[in-house]
Amino acid sequence: MVDRRAFLLGLTGGLLLRPAPVRAQAARRPPRIGWLTSSVVHQPNVEAFRQGMLALDHRAIGIEFRAAEGQFDRLAGLAAELVTLDVDVIVTDGGPAAVAAGRATSTMPIVIGATAGDLVREGLVNSLSRPGGNVTGLTISTGPDLYGKRLELLREALPSLTRVAAVWNPRNEANRASNASIERAGRALGVQVESVPARNVQEIERGMEAARARVGAMLVVADAFLWSLRARIAALAARHRLPAIYPETEFAEAGGLMAYGPNVPDNFRRAAAYVDKILKGAKPADLPIEQPTKFELLVNLRAAKGLGLVLSPSLLHRADRIIE
Repeated sequence: MVDRRAFLLGLTGGLLLRPAPVRAQAARRPPRIGWLTSSVVHQPNVEAFRQGMLALDHRAIGIEFRAAEGQFDRLAGLAAELVTLDVDVIVTDGGPAAVAAGRATSTMPIVIGATAGDLVREGLVNSLSRPGGNVTGLTISTGPDLYGKRLELLREALPSLTRVAAVWNPRNEANRASNASIERAGRALGVQVESVPARNVQEIERGMEAARARVGAMLVVADAFLWSLRARIAALAARHRLPAIYPETEFAEAGGLMAYGPNVPDNFRRAAAYVDKILKGAKPADLPIEQPTKFELLVNLRAAKGLGLVLSPSLLHRADRIIE
């Protein structure tokens, strides 16, 4: 686990080449970033963000990490700690962490690196084009069509598929909204969707154990807590012989069959541009929320072999990456 104390990221301990004009304090020291996540600190995301800041001439930044490790009831306190520390900007991974940060402060800038939630529905922004408050950043979702695409990919891998288990986290309000989208997409494809709530590890294990006899495959809904358990979920899917598609490539890298979605570390690299603009005086209210424009399909052939699946050449041809 990452040390909660602030540490400097970068190759030098010097001040920025161009001091930020937002706060007098920021001109005397490197920027201090609060990093809030509802799961665990993911080093590839941190490194991508650091590289993005370095490319913008921020050669040293101080980061205060706060990670709830799946315990959502801790988020409010962790967000309040970052506000008390008077960091220049709070960076979050979206979802419950972004909501907690938004409730903790209405003035401190918040940049979301990757969220699958509906920021307008959650009350964090007025609109994606004109956020209007202290929250801006990037999403990893383009709405209900994304789940339809994932079901289509499952159907291509399993042409006779008629029933799918959707694993989701009831503690994440964005997941509740996603369920209706998944069910609509399933009806359009003639695939029945069975809901598998997963508030904790025990519910995941029980839900997958119960579902395996009734469904032919599994879809995991984007959620920071579920993402933090990606290796365990992929291992359970393999044990129960459940082909599955996931929302982030890290699931497939951890042993899952397929993943389709945006490149999350790249989102955090792009989030650095938002932080840079804010440090130079821009207001989050005026910085539009970016939606993803590029999606990656990752196929794990080792997982397919373990499941006894032979994937079609057309599916493999469409994959951006293949694990062999």
